[in-house]
Amino acid sequence: MHIFDRLGVRRIINARSFSTKNGGAALPPEVVEAMRQASECSVRISDLQEAASAVIAEATGAEAGMVASGASAALTLGAAGIMARLDVNRMNRLPDTSGMPHEFIVHRCHRNDYDHALRVAGAKFVEVGYHYHTFPYEVEAAIGERTAGLFYQAGVDTGVVPLEEFAAIAHRHHLPVIVDAAAELPPPGNLKAFTAAGADLVAFSGGKHLRGPQASGILAGRRDLVFSAALQHQDMDVFPETWPYRKLIEDGRIAGPPHHGIGRGFKAGKEEIAGLLTAVLLYGQRDFERERRRWMEDLECVLAGVRDLAGVSARIVFPQPSGRQVPAAHIQVEDAHAVINLLQEGEPPICCSEKLAAHGTVVILPEALGPGEAAVISRRLREILAGRSAGMQ
Repeated sequence: MHIFDRLGVRRIINARSFSTKNGGAALPPEVVEAMRQASECSVRISDLQEAASAVIAEATGAEAGMVASGASAALTLGAAGIMARLDVNRMNRLPDTSGMPHEFIVHRCHRNDYDHALRVAGAKFVEVGYHYHTFPYEVEAAIGERTAGLFYQAGVDTGVVPLEEFAAIAHRHHLPVIVDAAAELPPPGNLKAFTAAGADLVAFSGGKHLRGPQASGILAGRRDLVFSAALQHQDMDVFPETWPYRKLIEDGRIAGPPHHGIGRGFKAGKEEIAGLLTAVLLYGQRDFERERRRWMEDLECVLAGVRDLAGVSARIVFPQPSGRQVPAAHIQVEDAHAVINLLQEGEPPICCSEKLAAHGTVVILPEALGPGEAAVISRRLREILAGRSAGMQ
């Protein structure tokens, strides 16, 4: 019996992309096998993270990298690394930032609910510009003695200072830039683009287009900042005399091993690390054009069931308004919220994007769909929409 059947949990059709609340997408067999192998033995996590750093550095063009329990965790750890550096007393105090630089300059239009990840570490945002435009001089003028770094939300490009110029301003003041690129794959070139543009730290989700474990993420960037983040993430139940990094104490680079840091609750297990690294290695071998064709075929299948219905307008949008290189089916109906609820309440439940429901649009995203699921969505949509149309006559 399937584990979800045993637990009495219904499996769903996930037409909401790699959404965490809907469990993401099915993992490639190679990723599952890597996680199985990792589960059968023990390793020192610090050794595994050092191996992960080499793989991530190669894939992203950064100096170093680490695996965290998600992109949000990577942002918290990255902010902590920027604020604490290798000062163990600061590490031990976070999120108490009194007496240390803790402000992050951000475009006003780059604020969103996900940036709570940085505030968890004790960061405070200083907003610059307006929602429609920011001048470079506004970024420069906001820098002060309390500035720890600059934050950039990838994927929001209208009216902002481009990342290259944003990073150049930061670097003139010897400040790092951290980028939230959680959902910026595809295109695959973005894996290296933000580092190439000058970012000092970049956070990616492991459970989205990389197709790694859902509870995994990448922090890539400068070696010193990644190392600080790693120290605030590991189990630090260690003693100076036997600590694997004790040479850092001897060299005077660090006063001693820190206590459990701000990121202790964001730990990644050996299974997640092995799975994500396998997904990263596979990423360079994937046929992205073939994936896009399959997505388009699935969406065409969905729309074929509703295009002839009276009062329904259906189309495929590509790329998305944000520029993201993923197609989406937009189905315009009279009451999108009601349709979405009926999809969710059926058997099997079908979960789709609600982001445009207030405008009467049901959005179907294809990345997490399995074989044959597009046909099920098409049939269910037709039943719902045809039934509602008949009921109104």
